[in-house]
Amino acid sequence: MTKHDKQPNILVVNDDGITAPGIRHLIEVAQELGRVVVVAPDGPQSGMGHAITIGKPLRFDKVDLYEGVEMYKCSGTPVDCVKLAVNKIFKGKKPDLCVSGINHGLNSSINVIYSGTMSAAVEGGIESIPSVGFSLDDFTQQADFSHCRKFVKLVCEQVLEHGLPERTLLNVNFPKGAGIKGLKVCRQANAKWAEEFDERKDPYERPYYWLTGVFQNLDKGEDTDVWALDHGFASVVPVQFDLTAHHAIPILNSWNFS
Repeated sequence: MTKHDKQPNILVVNDDGITAPGIRHLIEVAQELGRVVVVAPDGPQSGMGHAITIGKPLRFDKVDLYEGVEMYKCSGTPVDCVKLAVNKIFKGKKPDLCVSGINHGLNSSINVIYSGTMSAAVEGGIESIPSVGFSLDDFTQQADFSHCRKFVKLVCEQVLEHGLPERTLLNVNFPKGAGIKGLKVCRQANAKWAEEFDERKDPYERPYYWLTGVFQNLDKGEDTDVWALDHGFASVVPVQFDLTAHHAIPILNSWNFS
C-alpha cells in the first residue's frame, strides 16, 4: 500500500461490545486519520478467538452513537463483524486499515490465541487489509485509555504510510497508567496460563465451574512483549496467521510415512 492521496477508509471493530469505553477512544483517534466505519458486537465477546457464526442467522443493525461515524452492531463474533463489514458495507472494496480494540486487558504472549480483539485483526489480515489490534493492561470499566491515544495514532499513521508485510498484522499492548516510555518492537513471549477450575454448587447441589489461573512467564528474554510491558513500554509484535511450524517440516520428512 502506498501513501494516500485521499482520505483513507478505516474499519473499527472490537470484542468488548459497541458501547465499551475502549472503542470510543479508538474511534476518536481514527476520525483524525480518515473516514470511520464501526462494526462491533452488540455485547461482550471476549475470549471468542476466531469463532464464526454458522447454523443461525446474524443480525446487523445500524446505530447512531457517535456523531459523524457510520456504525453497526452485530449479533455475532468479532470475526463475523469483519466479514460482514467487508462483504456488506465495503462490498468487497477493502478498507485501507482495520483497527481492533482498544481491549480491556492484555493480549500479549499466549493471550493472542484466545483473543477476540486479535482475531478480528487477524481476519482483517486474511482479507489483505493492513490490520492492528490494540489492548490495555486494565480490565476495569473505569480504565483510562487516554495515555494510549498518541501511540495508537502513531502506529496507525505508520501503517497507513508504509503498509505491512504480506500476511502480517500488528499486536499492540499498552501498560497500565501514564508515563509509557515508548513503543518497542518485540517477539511474543513464551508464556502460558496455569489453569484451574473453581468448582462450586448451584442451589440444586449440581457442580459448576469458573475458569481461573495464574500467568506463567517461561521466557527470560529482554526482547519479548512481556518484558517490554513490565518495563513501561508498549509492545508491538508482528503476527502472522500462517501457523505452519516450518522448522518441523525437515523433521517430519525424515519419518517413514510410506
